[in-house]
Amino acid sequence: MNTPRSFNDVNDLNAYWMPFTANRQFKSNPRLIVGANGMHFKLADGREILDGTAGLWCCNAGHNRPRIVQAIQRQVEELDYSPAFQMGHPKQFQLADRLARLMPGDLNKVFFTNSGSESVETALKMAIAYHRTRGEGQRTRLIGREKGYHGVNFGGTAVGGMSANRKMFGNLVTGVDHLRHTHGIAENRFSKGQPEHGVEIADDLIRLIELHDASTIAAVIVEPLAGSAGVILPPKGYLERLRKICTQHGILLIFDEVITGYGRLGEPFATNFFGVEPDLVATAKGLANGVIPMGAVFAQDKIYDAFMTGPENMVEFFHGYTFSGNPMACAAALGTLDTYEEDKLLTRASKDSDIANYWQDAVHSLKGLPNVVDLRNLGLIAGVELKPRAGKPGARAFDAFLQAYEAGLLIRTTGDTIALSPPLIIEKSHIDFAFDTIKTILKNLR
Repeated sequence: MNTPRSFNDVNDLNAYWMPFTANRQFKSNPRLIVGANGMHFKLADGREILDGTAGLWCCNAGHNRPRIVQAIQRQVEELDYSPAFQMGHPKQFQLADRLARLMPGDLNKVFFTNSGSESVETALKMAIAYHRTRGEGQRTRLIGREKGYHGVNFGGTAVGGMSANRKMFGNLVTGVDHLRHTHGIAENRFSKGQPEHGVEIADDLIRLIELHDASTIAAVIVEPLAGSAGVILPPKGYLERLRKICTQHGILLIFDEVITGYGRLGEPFATNFFGVEPDLVATAKGLANGVIPMGAVFAQDKIYDAFMTGPENMVEFFHGYTFSGNPMACAAALGTLDTYEEDKLLTRASKDSDIANYWQDAVHSLKGLPNVVDLRNLGLIAGVELKPRAGKPGARAFDAFLQAYEAGLLIRTTGDTIALSPPLIIEKSHIDFAFDTIKTILKNLR
């Protein structure tokens, strides 16, 4: 039997294998969060740190929001769990209805998951099964994009295009190909908002169609705005062209909105923001404000209806999770939607809003500082791309992360890009502190 130890014993950190973390570096000098409220985390040493990343792109309404806390407290006393298969509870249906109302067009059906990775897997399986139900079972090929991130399960990793996430795991799912990415276009450097150049890169899908034949392709999956690869924005007209090509060739278009969903771009979803309706939308993160794991896949009516055939007592779609539509998660999500609605957070960073303009000006005030090679922004997202150190990719940005932490600011880095995505409740004073801190760091960073 293990003997309890004081938490001050460094060995207490050894059992946990941390995700996407340099475990040895972290455990030699741990950064421990013990509380959170509003825009700030509280650290184990008593300091507060400004949350510049909405947790992990997920705490869009900030921390310790009363409606969410109260909703969870009431729910645990009323119903802690309900079987997910062949049974239901009222909040599942209430939540799905409210979510569907936020989506445009025919995206009226909602399937609940527990994470962004699960939402992606669900959308990919829906796409392949949809074609099979329609007598086109040969459509099994999936098309992702270079530099794409679609979670860490087998399907999502396969369609993803970040080499570090793929190289250790072999072939993963076969029958996958990738579009060219849209990063690094010289004419787009330091553009404010959606960049002007690169719409023609969408035509790379035509190349893949000619290579594989459209009759073999089930779906194309892209992030409307790629977050984890370093805030890569879609050129004007790019998503519209992808939509047109997919429609022409009977290919489903999937948007991975795990990051862009729930107000990040100043609209409920990137689907609303860009005016492009995909066939399936994978979401998570901001759905329950990061409080309880939850995701949701939105499907067009035509996809749902294609499954609703055969005997009515038969399962139509052999897929789901023990915790799909969990009562606690639904309560947290409903409390989150109430908070978004009361504070008008889903549209707070809308185009030309005061806060979005202030954010954009702050981002581009970094231009000309040492090692800054590009700046990108849209909604309440920003990417600050730094010149990498020779032979040490990612080292300069990680040093910036550590220095920001010591200065009271939480940022996220991916490669040599600083990624910022604060809670949507951010005020101008928080923006000033964040970018004054980053300026000081960049001026002295070697």
